[in-house]
Amino acid sequence: MKITVIGTGLIGSRLAAVLEKRGHDVTTASLSSGVDLLTGAGLDAALAGAHTVVNVTNSPTFDDQSLAFFRTTVGNLLAAGEKAGVRHQVVLSIVGVDQVPQLDYYRAKLLQEELLRGGPTPYSIVRATQFFEFMEPTMSWTSDDSAVRLPATPVQPIAADDVVDALADVATGAPLDGILDVAGPDRFTLDEVGRITLAAREDGRPVVTDDRAGLFAAVRGDVLTAGPAARLAPTHYRDWLRSTRKG
Repeated sequence: MKITVIGTGLIGSRLAAVLEKRGHDVTTASLSSGVDLLTGAGLDAALAGAHTVVNVTNSPTFDDQSLAFFRTTVGNLLAAGEKAGVRHQVVLSIVGVDQVPQLDYYRAKLLQEELLRGGPTPYSIVRATQFFEFMEPTMSWTSDDSAVRLPATPVQPIAADDVVDALADVATGAPLDGILDVAGPDRFTLDEVGRITLAAREDGRPVVTDDRAGLFAAVRGDVLTAGPAARLAPTHYRDWLRSTRKG
């Protein structure tokens, strides 16, 4: 199967490698390869002959400008895909994206989903929980030399490699014309994740529970955790931390 992966970051580069290992003909598309989703430049060539397109791009900002980014890029990608005869459009989104309207980026990702659903091509939406790889950057937003401040927001983080496996399965299967949630096997509160992470890194700073701290302070309830129909990944956060511990 010929598959075009749009985006070559943390997920895109790994996804392309997994799909190639499974025997598929993969094209990667990004600004560095001459493909600009905002203008449409390079899209026709990148999608030529593709059966499936997997869109794992991110907006360059997380504010309200992300709405315009997704409105334009999804429109260009759907139009180019229809022209190229693409038969399956896949997008990576976020678990709970429709439950946190106070976050600009979540509203923008929801718009991305809505445009895809209303488009001309059969589709699949894979919603993932927060990545293991983003836990420490999230902590850094509200950290200083003396403490880390985090809200007690329920989360169910997942390894990027497990997200890639789910995307690869969906991309090579029949369109869902719906949503698949994927999540890690364990639920924590974000402040608990902080304590686990600092202990694994032998960082002696305390974690102060502060429900006003950081981006996820805006989240209410357990909307960032997966429901009973979700695909649960095999990798546990503590095991992943041990495997990535710096010597």
